Amino acid sequence: MTVEGSPDRFTETRPMEYSGENQTTPQAKCCSPSLKVFIGLLAFCFFTKSLTGAYTKSTITQIERRFEIPSSTVGIIDGSFEMGNLLVITVVSYFGAKFHRPKIIGAGVLLMGIGTLIMALPHFIMSRYMYDTAAAHTNDPANFTMSSTFSSDTQNTVQQLVSGCLKGEVESSPTWVIVLFGNILRGIGEAGIGPLGMSFIDDYARPGNSAFYIGCLHTFGVIGPIFGYSLGSLCASLYVDIGLVDQESVTITPQDSRWVGAWWLGYVVSGLLTLLAALPLWFLPRALPENPQTSKAYHPSNEHKHTLSITEIAKDFWPSIKHLLTNRIYLLYLVSSVLAFNAFAITITYTPKYLEQQFGQSASKTNFLIVCGQNGVTYISPCHAGCNSSWGTRQNMTFHGCTCIQSWGLTSGNSSAVLGQCPRESSCTKMFYIYLALQSLAFFVYCLGTVPFFLISLRIVDPVLKSLSVGILLLVLRVFGGIPAPICFGALIDVTCLKWGQNKCGGRGACRMYDIETFRYLFLGLVSSLQAFSYTLLWIFTTQIKRKVQNDEQMSKDIELQYPVLCDTEQENNVK
Repeated sequence: MTVEGSPDRFTETRPMEYSGENQTTPQAKCCSPSLKVFIGLLAFCFFTKSLTGAYTKSTITQIERRFEIPSSTVGIIDGSFEMGNLLVITVVSYFGAKFHRPKIIGAGVLLMGIGTLIMALPHFIMSRYMYDTAAAHTNDPANFTMSSTFSSDTQNTVQQLVSGCLKGEVESSPTWVIVLFGNILRGIGEAGIGPLGMSFIDDYARPGNSAFYIGCLHTFGVIGPIFGYSLGSLCASLYVDIGLVDQESVTITPQDSRWVGAWWLGYVVSGLLTLLAALPLWFLPRALPENPQTSKAYHPSNEHKHTLSITEIAKDFWPSIKHLLTNRIYLLYLVSSVLAFNAFAITITYTPKYLEQQFGQSASKTNFLIVCGQNGVTYISPCHAGCNSSWGTRQNMTFHGCTCIQSWGLTSGNSSAVLGQCPRESSCTKMFYIYLALQSLAFFVYCLGTVPFFLISLRIVDPVLKSLSVGILLLVLRVFGGIPAPICFGALIDVTCLKWGQNKCGGRGACRMYDIETFRYLFLGLVSSLQAFSYTLLWIFTTQIKRKVQNDEQMSKDIELQYPVLCDTEQENNVK
């Protein structure tokens, strides 16, 4: 029974009325305090899950540096949330709607909290972070060497690790897999929050209030990333081994590309908040008093009066999925949603990295051992610039006697270079603010369609399939958008890398410098193309819906002309 059918086919037997202690007055039914409590708790769950998701996006660079992995691997970690989600979302959406929805949502949020805490676990089992070596400063050109910036104890540890690398004795267990596993658990726990929560609200709220309540949920979902990115910024400014090492002994700053912030701390905070959000949901009732102003097409208020076995529920599972996937309008809606979500996933995941590379707004502004010559050219290392001496420490280090810089036609007999990439042009800061303004405007327009986006998935299908409809929607978005988009685009970003760092064993680590021009064309070009295709399909979707409504109206008029007496009798009965 798809949207192509007659409106009468969407109706079912009217649910039985409550009696006894469950009977309430119309005023109480319209303003059920339990529904408001459920909406408040669910909004807090939306806040915590979006906070954790945004924090994960903000720590991509930190995780990449801490585990010395490329962007494609980071994309796998980011996409693992969707991997876990798609494993169970269809089953949870269908079977969860038949049971105690608040408790199932509570169990999922509890699992999310546990998964978030597991993501912080590698920090407590890994050794302390040891950043790469840097150039030693000396005034003697003959003694210009590369040495470690660590203490003598740390240097001994480094030498042991290097010798172990040569002998093949280095530990081969990639601890980033623990982060991936925790993110998978987060995805599994999140599976029921959207489908079961929004269908629960739509079942018990007045028809005119459903959109408002769902809008409130998404408002908290938007507020969460604000706190998530703020928390990410705060943790990134703290050294990764805070509390374990003397901060005075750390010779690098957050502006250094070797810097790794306390990426794990945010997961501890957000994990505890998520656990706090899960507990109250276990004490909510399975069903609420029926609201007389809700749609009579379907109401689950008496579901608990009819106990069904798992077998009886499961026999309609595949027919229900087939019923949805044969709905042409629903399929068109899915395809356009996938394209839009791909663009959204790429934007959310890699915008921080794009800002770092394009506008030089974070730690990537100063890449390890990269120097800026007097001629305004960035060199990969002081050796590539031909420098034979240095002066100063840390960010004030200056390199002298750079003979390769002289080859660019400078008359100076002793050209110099400073640590870090050459600064961007003065117009770069202005363009950065223009980009932020345009990006904010684009996100504002995009968010205007969030509530209608989910309401469409509830309205174009049978009422009994609302939870399953949202579940399949989210499943398809994860399979064809959330998982491949970060991974594939991460691999494309790796192609634009100009200078790779090295891990402790001399292998390829994280990228230190990107081809900004190619990066920009890939990032903005791919996002714009996906959005353009999505809007084209949405226009086709809108014309199909409009044509369907017009056909239904014309059919109703034809029936009135052919059977005027029956129509008048039916109207009189409705009045009575």
